[in-house]
Amino acid sequence: QVQLLESGGGLVQAGGSLRLSCAASENTFRMITMGWFRQAPGKEREFVAAIRWNAGNTAFDYVDAVKGRFTVSGDSAKNTVSLQMVSLSPDDTAVYSCAADRGFLPSMRNARNYAYWGQGTQVTVSS
Repeated sequence: QVQLLESGGGLVQAGGSLRLSCAASENTFRMITMGWFRQAPGKEREFVAAIRWNAGNTAFDYVDAVKGRFTVSGDSAKNTVSLQMVSLSPDDTAVYSCAADRGFLPSMRNARNYAYWGQGTQVTVSS
């Protein structure tokens, strides 16, 4: 069973930056779509950002709340995805989870489409 291993969470002051990373435990097959979701206390899990590789093209998607502040990147050959976060605010405090799927997901925002999930990493932004 493929596992997704996340790293990079932590505590940062408002306005600060963090970089999250995620890697699949094996590269037997390639992940086509990889993304990040987050869940804040008392709230539902929400889509943050995703990247999708297909026929030499790379597509990106971001939730409006993070556009211009977060950047998703990855390497399809290595099954890795990263999330660079800048200008963090307390509203970004959440457990961030990496997700991946071997398929071309038309909707990268739908969590139910992803077959593989990481355990999550805590991001806390203090005011």
